[in-house]
Amino acid sequence: MKKLLLGNEAVARGLYEYGCRVVSSYPGTPSTEITEFAATYPEIYAEWAPNEKVAVETALGASFGGVRSFSAMKHVGLNVAADPVFTASYTGVNAGLVIAVADDPGMHSSQNEQDSRNHAVSSKIPMLEPSDSAECRDFVGVAYELSEKYDTPVFLRLSTRIAHSQSLVEIRERTEQPLKPVDKNPKKYVMTPANAIPKHKFVENRTAAIREWAENCSVNTVEENGSETGVIASGTCYQYAKEALGDKVSYIKLGMVNPLPIKLISDFCKGRKKVYVVEELDPVIENHCKAHGIDVIGKELFPLCGEISSNMVKEKILGEKIESGFSISDLPVRPPVMCSGCPHRGMFYVLKKLGVFVNGDIGCYTLGGAAPLNAIDTTVCMGFSVSGLHGFLKANGESKKSVAVIGDSTFVHSGITGLINMAYNRSNGTVIVLDNSITGMTGHQQNPATGITLKGDMTTAVDLEALCKAIGINRVRVVDPQEIDVVEKVVKEELEADEPSVIIARRPCIMIKKAIINPPYKIDPEKCKKCKMCMKIGCPSLSVDPENGTVRVDATLCVGCGLCKKLCKFGAISEN
Repeated sequence: MKKLLLGNEAVARGLYEYGCRVVSSYPGTPSTEITEFAATYPEIYAEWAPNEKVAVETALGASFGGVRSFSAMKHVGLNVAADPVFTASYTGVNAGLVIAVADDPGMHSSQNEQDSRNHAVSSKIPMLEPSDSAECRDFVGVAYELSEKYDTPVFLRLSTRIAHSQSLVEIRERTEQPLKPVDKNPKKYVMTPANAIPKHKFVENRTAAIREWAENCSVNTVEENGSETGVIASGTCYQYAKEALGDKVSYIKLGMVNPLPIKLISDFCKGRKKVYVVEELDPVIENHCKAHGIDVIGKELFPLCGEISSNMVKEKILGEKIESGFSISDLPVRPPVMCSGCPHRGMFYVLKKLGVFVNGDIGCYTLGGAAPLNAIDTTVCMGFSVSGLHGFLKANGESKKSVAVIGDSTFVHSGITGLINMAYNRSNGTVIVLDNSITGMTGHQQNPATGITLKGDMTTAVDLEALCKAIGINRVRVVDPQEIDVVEKVVKEELEADEPSVIIARRPCIMIKKAIINPPYKIDPEKCKKCKMCMKIGCPSLSVDPENGTVRVDATLCVGCGLCKKLCKFGAISEN
């Protein structure tokens, strides 16, 4: 039987079919659905970990414990997990360990555009890259075989397009894997210098052996079409090239992108007039070719930034420019906005009003930096807001004019240690935890502060107030961000304090079940003075009537949160 599956869903199917038993991940677009789909299989224990480092360590521990394990993350999550990942390359595994990392060329939902193949090269861990959903499933099996044969973790690299596109996958039964005996072997697993030094030599020899395997493996294939022009590609770029060029060129499709074969590529390129390397982001394959004296054309044609497309490949290689009849600039502007009734909107309105410098963080609340709120001044990575605020204050002492904002899930992920640093090293900053009772940005995943596991079981919830006090924060306040007068009063008081403080702005995300949904509000055009004060909160339910200039409410979007009513001084806004 064949089914149409998302790439992420196909990876999860592969985990099921090839006997994985433990999955630990942190949600991050475009990788999130792998773990969500894996959790639907009763045979797989699946969890959301507090962050990617913990997730990889959990999966590695499960491998040591004798079962096939898995962890998934987006590319920036791999930065967080890099500490255990690099040393896991030395320890190797017991049962197979696969780590999926989903890159985001084009930065559809990310703060940078890094190429995770560089992590694979640096950590000397083999990396496979599927080009469709069927390969997503199949490469999971190949990855586990490689992991156990060569005693190594194995990366599975996806991209946004592969993770979130659909293609047919043949559905198979699960093959159970026996529990491997625990290998009590300190020389293998205890990475003190005396044990790690010989392990480095093991890793180098392993890389050479896997490169030899890559020369003749099933995942690296040559498609010979008798052309004097060749294309080397992997993943989604192979699909772009194939769609654009068809049988006009010959191909090497690289399913293994680290370590890369040498002889296979060299033999392919011999006798051809031109060979193009089509790859998104960094010239990893191109540099490998040129380092071994293989003449290829790559980044002199294709960009270092953003996504490639089939039209771009056709234009660059064949010189055929596709006229689509419209351009992106012809489309109406539709910037992302916080939802109607979003609990973060009131807090950002107050912060904008007070004119404070706001250190932001990664989450849906990052949209507080967009117009008309314009209430976030920095966003770097998960947890930066708290640590960055501490550094900011140590630099200029502007404690009365600067705050940090961070979501509840992100606070657990990376904010706690920054807050410990603030308490320990005494900076008088105010950290605002935007607690919306869910991980909103990646699609409403549970986290350690919600009290519910990935499988839906009730569990212990982190008590944020008690946690903050336990690490040395004496001033901890809880507010409802919709009560903007109270919020403004509390923020002012905490900015005046002579010690670090935390404000927990607690109100559920409007998109989850326990959110409060009221009937939509209405605006009396006779009372509306056209001051547009209510428009300053950037609510998508509000717009200005182009004919008479009064503000109107879209009843299909309004959730009756009442924030606009609190801003209207003329009583023009009321409940229906």
